[in-house]
Amino acid sequence: MSEHPNDEFDELMRRALHSEADRIEPADGLHEIQARVRSQRAPVNRRGWVVTTGAAVVGTAAAIGAFALLNGEDRPAGDSEVAGAPKTTATATGSVESSLPPSAAPSPSATTPSESRPTALPTKSGKLEPKGSGAIPVYWLGRTDGIDTGAGLRLYRTFAQFEGRPTYSALQLMVAGKSSDPDYTSPWIGAQVSEVRLSGALTTVDFAKLPTERLDQGVAQMALQQLVYTVQGASGQTVPIEVTLRGKPVTHLFGVEIKQPLGRAQSLDVQAFIWITTPENGAVVRSPLKVSGVAAAHEAQLNWRITSDDTKRVVDEGVATTQEAYKFTPYSFVVAKLPAGRYTLEVFEVSVADGRQTSTDTKSILVK
Repeated sequence: MSEHPNDEFDELMRRALHSEADRIEPADGLHEIQARVRSQRAPVNRRGWVVTTGAAVVGTAAAIGAFALLNGEDRPAGDSEVAGAPKTTATATGSVESSLPPSAAPSPSATTPSESRPTALPTKSGKLEPKGSGAIPVYWLGRTDGIDTGAGLRLYRTFAQFEGRPTYSALQLMVAGKSSDPDYTSPWIGAQVSEVRLSGALTTVDFAKLPTERLDQGVAQMALQQLVYTVQGASGQTVPIEVTLRGKPVTHLFGVEIKQPLGRAQSLDVQAFIWITTPENGAVVRSPLKVSGVAAAHEAQLNWRITSDDTKRVVDEGVATTQEAYKFTPYSFVVAKLPAGRYTLEVFEVSVADGRQTSTDTKSILVK
């Protein structure tokens, strides 16, 4: 494996994070973090999860309310993703290029057909995106620690290289389950995307095939937000999303009724509270190790730990701070000395209530 090129990506992430962080309103942050602290649970290392029918969801009614699908006019001011799609360059090819390994697929135990309005006429509004190349964001579902809202799952983001139409390419990766981090997965695996059309006021995603699994309502709503965040992040447009099946508007997905078009839920309601953005999972790095990310932290404080995969011993640990408390802002720190070897990097919070580790994100790295 070749060494991961961090420098250009670091600069890209810094510009995107600073730009987007300035647009996020902190009004509800304290309430969200306090609620999170009260509901913390014991952590696990390397999140594994399987979506099943009838999965236990704590506070499902509250989760559904939090993930209310808003139209463009009702979306709260200042609610935006932390970082959107990087700029792309023109190219003649339309293929999706990625060497990312597939993540584990969910295994639902019951199915129900996706339904559409039989009298609706095919929708062909908007234009296809121009082709380009570069990096696109793709959102995934990952299990969180110490959080009861969001059906126990929240959104994480990875970046992938593409050539072709950016939003179409991002959705192709999402439905294929090709996440660079095995902790993350997608209930959209098996769906088939036909095309994406942008009109400026609405983005239409047409599918040739949609998932037929029936999910718990809280998980289903989170899956819809995975689609919304991926489409808006890759396209750079925060307009509502219309989902169609062979040109006809869809009324049910994952066994639950949906309202069209789909709007963006507030990031504090759906996004994981801690992301490690650099290094990426599986990166080959050198010492000193530079770590950066974004988090909404209680009192702006995070903890980190590095454990040797060979000895299972902690080789270094410390604290880091976000730029502001109770809202999504960047953080960074440097690990001065790391001998060659394989390690697990963890960034997490410590509960002020009982001292437990919570909201953990992890990455596996190889130090040369």
